[in-house]
Amino acid sequence: MTRLPVLRTPRLTLRGWTFADTAAALDVYGHAEVARWLSPEMTRVPTPSAMRLLITRWIAECVGLPPPAGRWAIERDEDKRVVGGAVLLRLPPGHEDLEIGWQLHPDVWGNGYASEATYALAGWAFSHDVDEIFAVVRPDNARAAATVRRNGMLWVGETRKYFDLDLEIYRLRSADLKLGAQTSQRPPGHGNDD
Repeated sequence: MTRLPVLRTPRLTLRGWTFADTAAALDVYGHAEVARWLSPEMTRVPTPSAMRLLITRWIAECVGLPPPAGRWAIERDEDKRVVGGAVLLRLPPGHEDLEIGWQLHPDVWGNGYASEATYALAGWAFSHDVDEIFAVVRPDNARAAATVRRNGMLWVGETRKYFDLDLEIYRLRSADLKLGAQTSQRPPGHGNDD
């Protein structure tokens, strides 16, 4: 059984999901502003029982995923609140490309949490012989596009390869992550869109 590692940032803990996270997760994945950007394989979560079922699936899925892949809850250290979720997952259809992604509750947008989660997940991925990771962004999701660019990710084009949707593709390599870390050290709430 593969155990998901706990990843820490200056203000966040990324850890495996638990059933105790059901209400907080529903607050994120049931929120209309979050749901509109979810992958086509996932829709807005309508009820606590649906969220619990999804968490059950995520926990089981993580057991069989080879590192560095996984699904993490993002917990804010100051109050232990789960403010979102993050993923490193293989993209369909060929499951060759590794996607990095996050979903945060709208009331914590603008605090730099997506950047912190990105650095933690990318560092974990790059420690496992991964050369590059990708973010897929819907063309009208300007907030996510700005965040991935600020984190050192480079736009590499558009495709319908994943999920049969028009998507912008951004790539991050280890050197790009270091560059992004150097250029995005702004105080939270001062120009960070994530």
